[in-house]
Amino acid sequence: MKKILMLMLMSLCALFGYTSCSHKEEEKEEEVKFSVTSPLQKDTTITNQYVCQIRSIQHIEVRALEKGYLQKIFVDEGQYVRKGQIMFQILPIQYQAELQKAEAEANFVAVEYNNTKSLADSNIVSKNELALAKAKLDKAKAEVSLAKVHLGFTEVRAPFDGIMDHFQVRLGSLVNEGDLLTTLSDNSKMWVYFNVPEAEYLNYKTHAQQENLNNVNLLMANNQVFGHPGVVQTIEADFNNETGNIAFRATFPNPNGLLRHGETGNIQMTLPLKNAMIIPQKATFEVLEKKYVYVVDKENKIRSREITIASELPHIFVVKSGLEPTDKILLEGLRQVKENQKIDYKFLAPASVISHLDLYAE
Repeated sequence: MKKILMLMLMSLCALFGYTSCSHKEEEKEEEVKFSVTSPLQKDTTITNQYVCQIRSIQHIEVRALEKGYLQKIFVDEGQYVRKGQIMFQILPIQYQAELQKAEAEANFVAVEYNNTKSLADSNIVSKNELALAKAKLDKAKAEVSLAKVHLGFTEVRAPFDGIMDHFQVRLGSLVNEGDLLTTLSDNSKMWVYFNVPEAEYLNYKTHAQQENLNNVNLLMANNQVFGHPGVVQTIEADFNNETGNIAFRATFPNPNGLLRHGETGNIQMTLPLKNAMIIPQKATFEVLEKKYVYVVDKENKIRSREITIASELPHIFVVKSGLEPTDKILLEGLRQVKENQKIDYKFLAPASVISHLDLYAE
């Protein structure tokens, strides 16, 4: 009997304990207040990023103009060269001989012309013969000039100030006319190409002159912003029908030569947004790559609602559709609630919520 009484007492204590704990948990649940806010409408700016390709303002292939053996190389790979500086020398012996031959022929024809002129002055030969002699002399002089040009082509000189790339030939190589020797880049300014979607292109064109949006920044591959802003100077004529993009070209000064031909990065273009509807990112959740928020209805029950994001900024989303300015959205505790749950909440002013986020938008 004593054992039975003890078991009954223990059961009653356990029952009262469980009831007491459940009651306390219910009180705690009732005491929880969730933070709720509304979308904030304000004028702001967004910074769009576009993958870009960096190109030298001048980037050319340096090729041999004559056939021959590469006799001398006066420069080195990666070297800065000045306009007119000699870079390569092709063995000029053949072209020197051609020049000497042309000069000798010109001297011989000059003697003939002088003799014919003397005879013409004495009316011994006709004026037609003198004209023929003069034509032969002019032709011989032209051959001399042409031979000098060919001889000059054996010296390959820099057409502009720039930086040498690696050599495609080595000393002593036999090069033919048109063979690639190296490439040369003028990096004093850089052309940066990037593709912009149609909708963002229209926004840019709408506000470009009013807001002075031609200036853009370059985020380099090391996630550092290039020290000099660029200017959008050219937009291509046609959209790419496959991608729906149009190509922009911005020009960047490169006084320290940091940028090189062929680099990549991201263009940062800032665009204004009028009456943008913004919400904190932490007030959203994702299901199958779609964004949702919990909206509190008039009965204080929460219901999930899909939203469309127009732009993303640090810690906030710019909402394109799915919300109204008067909607109340759950700010915190999204994992603690479920659909159609009735909650007790405290409302936080949208401006106060946004101001406590780490934003660069004003």
